[in-house]
Amino acid sequence: MTTPRAHHVGITVSDIESVLPFYRDILEFDVLDRFSVSGEAFADAVDVPDAAGTFAHLEAGDVRIELVEYAPTGTARKTPELNHPGATHVGFSVPDIEAFFASLPAEVETLSEPRTTESGTSILFLRDPEENLVEVLER
Repeated sequence: MTTPRAHHVGITVSDIESVLPFYRDILEFDVLDRFSVSGEAFADAVDVPDAAGTFAHLEAGDVRIELVEYAPTGTARKTPELNHPGATHVGFSVPDIEAFFASLPAEVETLSEPRTTESGTSILFLRDPEENLVEVLER
């Protein structure tokens, strides 16, 4: 068997144009590619009848972030909370979490100010414009 290797972390959004600036401008990830996919093979693969997707791939260090907007749009979910089973988040490291926090625009929602846990890691959780959770940490 071939051992899988990480390729990307996908985040489904309802409006890619409103979310992309958060990852590109605030987190400063480079946009690698933008494209659309549709057709029977795609719809079958994602198990969504007549599905089409608009994608943006961004470089985030050693991981690629894939933003995808589907048509048709599925049912909206409740605001994600970290302690709910099935909750997801994506995490990124920074060398200075206090400087990162200070540089955030006022409109970026955070769950708290940076906190240092008993493990010695400082963490900060943000919400992107569609309330997806993003963890920023300093080890």
